[in-house]
Formats: sequence, C-alpha cells, structure tokens
Amino acid sequence: MLKKRLTQTRLVVAAVLALTAGLPAPVGAQAPEQRFFDWTELPFGDDEYVLRRQGIARQLVAGGGGVLLVPARDGASNGETFRQLDDFMYLTGLEVPNAMLVVDADAREIVLFMPEWDARFENSARPNDFPRRPLLGDSLFAQRTGLMLLPLSRLQETLAAWASAGRTLYVNAGAPGPIEPVEVGYFAHFSPGDHLIYYLQTAFGGARLANAYPMLARHRMVKSTAEIARMHAAARLTGNAIARAAQAVKPGVTERDMEAVIEVACKEGGGQRMPFAPIVKSGPNALWPWRILAAHYNRRNRALQAGEVVVFDVGCEVGYYVGDVGRTLPVSGTFTEAQRKALDLQRAVSDAMIAAVKPGATFAAVQQAGLDAMPAEAKPFMQVGDFFGHAIGMSAGDPFRLDLPLEAGMVFTIEPWYYNHAAGLGVFLEDVILVTETGAENLTDYLPRTPERLEKLMKGEIDLVD
Repeated sequence: MLKKRLTQTRLVVAAVLALTAGLPAPVGAQAPEQRFFDWTELPFGDDEYVLRRQGIARQLVAGGGGVLLVPARDGASNGETFRQLDDFMYLTGLEVPNAMLVVDADAREIVLFMPEWDARFENSARPNDFPRRPLLGDSLFAQRTGLMLLPLSRLQETLAAWASAGRTLYVNAGAPGPIEPVEVGYFAHFSPGDHLIYYLQTAFGGARLANAYPMLARHRMVKSTAEIARMHAAARLTGNAIARAAQAVKPGVTERDMEAVIEVACKEGGGQRMPFAPIVKSGPNALWPWRILAAHYNRRNRALQAGEVVVFDVGCEVGYYVGDVGRTLPVSGTFTEAQRKALDLQRAVSDAMIAAVKPGATFAAVQQAGLDAMPAEAKPFMQVGDFFGHAIGMSAGDPFRLDLPLEAGMVFTIEPWYYNHAAGLGVFLEDVILVTETGAENLTDYLPRTPERLEKLMKGEIDLVD
C-alpha cells in the first residue's frame, strides 16, 4: 500500500513539473503594499468636508465648547458592501475603519485618531493576497483631508485626560433628549452610538456626556448644492425602478418577484446598494405597517391577485445618498372605483401638505394643512403624527429637529398613509420634497401620482428612463 501511494505521489509531482516547465520564475510575485486612495475616493470635493467640519466646530463653540466624538465603523463587510457610519462619512468622506474623529472646540482642533495599519489587509498566512495597507503613515491622508492625524493607541489616554478634567464629551445618541445610562439585558441591541456611550460610562464613570444629536441634526438637515444633486439622482433612479416594476405587475407574480425587479433596476442604473429592503405589499398585506410585516419570514411573499392593489415603498442609494418613494398600483392594470377614490384622497392630502412647505413654515403648519384637507370620515384611516413623513439624505431616517422652522435645502418625505381595514384597502403615496427659497420642489413629481397616469405607466405609455 505504501509503495502504491509513493508511486501516485511521484506521478502527481511529475505532472505538476510538466505543466510548469518553461514558465518563468515568479519574480516580484509578492503584491506591493496598498494605498488608501487607490481603493476609494472622497464622495465629494475636499472643501465640502472642510466646510462641514468647520460648521460643526462653530456650533460646538456657540454651545459652550466641549469635545465631539464621531466613531467610524469597524470596517467588516458582513457579506455586504461596506458602508461607513453616516456622521463619520458626512464629516470626513473616509472609509477608515476603527477610527475616531474628534472636534475639540476648546483647543480649536479637529483630529482623526486612526490605526497605523488597516487590519483588513493583513493575513500572515496569505501575504500575497493581504499585502498590508498603511493608514497613519499614508502621506496623502493629511494632504487630501487637511486633518491632524494621531495614532488610535493614544485615544484612550486622551479620553481619560478629558474625562478627569471635566470636559464635556458629545456623542450622537441617535435621538433627541439627554443621555441616559445604557441598559444591558438579554435583548439589548446596541447602536454604534450606544456602544460608545456605554464604553465612556463604564471606562470613565465620572465623564460628562452630552447628546450631539441636536447639533448634528441642525447641520445635516440643510443640504449643500452637491448633496441636493445627489438627492436628485437617487430620487430619479428610485422612480425609474418603480416604473420598471410597474410594467411587471400582473396576477400571479409574487412580492419577492417585485423586490427583485426593484433591486435589479437600482443596481443596473448605477446604485451601489439598497438603503433598505424593498417594501412590496399586496392585497391584505397592504393594510399593515412594515414594522409588523417585516417581523415575519414568509408572510412577505404572497402572489398578487387580480382586483387588488400592490404598494411599493422603495429606495435606491447613489453615492451614500438615498431615495425613498412610494406608489400604489392596481394588479389588474385598472383601479376599481373604491381604490381610485382612496388614492385621490391621499394625493389631495399630500398636495395640501406640499403646498404648505416653504422657508419659515413649521412642521405643525404642514401637518395642519394635511389635516385640513382630510375629510372627517377618512381621519380614522389616515396615518397621523409629526408631519406624515421623515427626513431623508444619507439614510431614510436622517436626523431631524421638529422644533426648527423649514429652511431652503432641507429634504424630507411626505407620505400620508391610508389603512382602511373596514374596507380591506390600503394605499400609499410617498414623495421626496426639497425646500427651496420660494417654496417646495417635489423631486419625485415626474413619477405618475394620479390613478390615470399610474395606469398608463403600467401599460408602458409613459417612459421615465433618462
């Protein structure tokens, strides 16, 4: 047996030698060290990020000083395209893992604490595939970003010094209100902000923590010219995805079939990723909020039936900015009279709210305009609260402050839901609204909103593709 195995081994070696005979020796086969900006670019120009950081620094100084801490994501892809945390990306444009941006209002300094090497590019067992990538030692970082760079290893001692000196440390808690102790339990789910808060509370028990949410929201609410252009692109791509899906709607196709059409359209159109799972709800599913449907594994895949409607609430992401658009379509291609009436009602409420949008207006006034346009008999079936929508930008839930008047450059959705369980009918209309100097611009108005035009869209009689 041993002799037989030795013979087989010699045959394999001989075969390999024969195949490689005459090939040149692998000179310089080791891959060279990589450089950060060979793999990624800033989504906007360098000056855009400098202005953002300066604006945040001014807000911090005006608020009495302190230190703002903005963490980066750990860098793992988890099987999906890596996406940096919004605040860190907003202020730096960098896909640096395990880093901390610090805006020190008292010292008038903005510092990036980051690793010396990118751990994602290291594996001693496979040096050719993981040839290392310097971060702190990359001279282009300071040149491209204008940031002061320090090793991450110095962050701990720096935080300890600030905490012992009674400096106020600002962290985005993800919502307005004071920072409370982070509770740890069986079912606790930590956001990146929660992780940082928990660490600061446990490592530096006497640290003075303050919530950076109002400050960051105030700055991120008003989009720059470059951001607005990106929002236009995301809205257009999302609308085109809905238009493609509209022509695929028919009895027998499933909700997941529709999800697939949306995702293909987004990515073929240039979107990097889906900002959230496409929401497609048909028939009785259209009566339920997504929070309920999404809590189930298979409920979200029913086959569309003739005579009912299908609701789309979907978005495409373009360069870290997202779309979020909603439309309702008749599965049979033609709305019933009841469906048409419900959709017209919802559109009238939406139009009244959009007409109330202008600089200086309050969200209370926008909401009241919707309530005034809503017939009394419809109010039990209409979604209410705040302003029937949400802020949008780098996410479909951008930070927002309801206590501030509207300003030109703000972007949010208007989406008055209609859930009529008594009639077994749910319809939906969602548009992306930009506040302008004189009023409002509906970034998704090009996508049909009336029952008649939605029916034409399904028949391919309206072409939205650029």
